[in-house]
Amino acid sequence: MDEALLRSLTPSVLTVLVRRGADFAAAEDAVQDALVEALRVWAADPSPSSRLRSSRGDPLRDAKGWLVTVAWRKFLDATRADAARRRREDRVNEEPALGPAPAVDDTLHLYFLCAHPSLTPASAVALTLRAVGGLTTRQIAQAYLVPEATMAQRISRAKRTVSGVRFDRPGDVATVLRVLYLVFNEGYSGDVDLAAEAIRLTRQLAAQIDHPEVAGLLALMLLHHARRAARTASDGSLVPLAEQDRGRWDTALIAEGVGILQAALARDRLGEFQAQAAIAALHADAPTAEETDWVQIVEWYDELTRLTDSPVVRLNRAVAVGEADGPRAGLAALAALDDSLPRHAAVAAYLHERDGDLATAARLYAEAARKAPDLAERDHLTRQAARLNARRCR
Repeated sequence: MDEALLRSLTPSVLTVLVRRGADFAAAEDAVQDALVEALRVWAADPSPSSRLRSSRGDPLRDAKGWLVTVAWRKFLDATRADAARRRREDRVNEEPALGPAPAVDDTLHLYFLCAHPSLTPASAVALTLRAVGGLTTRQIAQAYLVPEATMAQRISRAKRTVSGVRFDRPGDVATVLRVLYLVFNEGYSGDVDLAAEAIRLTRQLAAQIDHPEVAGLLALMLLHHARRAARTASDGSLVPLAEQDRGRWDTALIAEGVGILQAALARDRLGEFQAQAAIAALHADAPTAEETDWVQIVEWYDELTRLTDSPVVRLNRAVAVGEADGPRAGLAALAALDDSLPRHAAVAAYLHERDGDLATAARLYAEAARKAPDLAERDHLTRQAARLNARRCR
């Protein structure tokens, strides 16, 4: 069974259980158990939707219906086994009849429900990424720049907080935007392909909510996604932005993203996603890397720093300053940041290389490779270190 199919069905199956009365934490556990069961049962069957039967021998018409049935039974088993929840027996004794599940896309609705008022924004984002986005605890921890154990505790606390809470009060748009942004980032640069799904949901949200930051996030996603084909070489290795074949960029996505961004900026309600999209648009507008308007990019990073005060934004700003005002200016900006930041060593290596200090740059590239979050990035940084070491030996 294709794991991507299971991941795509997870939100709708979870929604069915919540609508039947399961509290979110218990429903999420039951769905995860059902996914494990699906992987076990369907391992040798390429088309389970046409061949699997329930334990009673009834034909199951689709994979979603099978998952709903199994997840609901898992929920019932867990509920009956918990003495503290015996008061629910009246509701769970009657199992709903088997049949095809309705073909309704509840994913975006579920994102809003996970952004529940009883949760802090950070906890709501983490819980949604885990339960709906399909990301692992490790991936979420990397996105938040915290240890995996810390994120696991945060997710557990969030699930305890909403245990027994009916998810009928949707959360706020800002939290949903943050979740969609992180899901896109993981799909764009991580090891789970979720970028297209994040774009689809953000399009839905933009059609429902007229807000410049919703439009800004959609523009940002489109502008980044337009470059995706050029980000990797035929052997799977990373291609830095400056070395990408701009002829492979999707001009239709760029034009759509720029148009959406311009309309959002015209409303004069600047937010962080609009500022990030403006930076992406300036990169997309440059015919060559040498023609990039780095001075204006630094100005946008200044706006973004004012809006977010994020250390990651300041790290990226140091690169832009190094391009606009020279590598030593970039290194001066970098000196003000904590060197434990992810990719700090890689940025320092790049700026030292541009400043002509190849020995320091090679050492920092090797250090950055050891800290890289994925294999592709590690291989790229290792090659950079080897390239500089070879130059020094000539």
